[in-house]
Amino acid sequence: MPRWRSFVGTILIIILVITYALAATTIATLTLATSPWWVHLLYFLLSGLLWILPAMLIIKWMAGPRPKR
Repeated sequence: MPRWRSFVGTILIIILVITYALAATTIATLTLATSPWWVHLLYFLLSGLLWILPAMLIIKWMAGPRPKR
């Protein structure tokens, strides 16, 4: 079972990263064209960190259920 979860989780993370990068770049291209440099910096700082939250959920799922004490 862990091998199956690892395989599916890896595929999901790859799909997440590609989709998220395309979406973040598209949003930036459409909305930030005339914005000052600090808005670009803030946007890319936040969008660069935001993908970590769903990736963490996938990684937790990949690890499987926690053993009971």
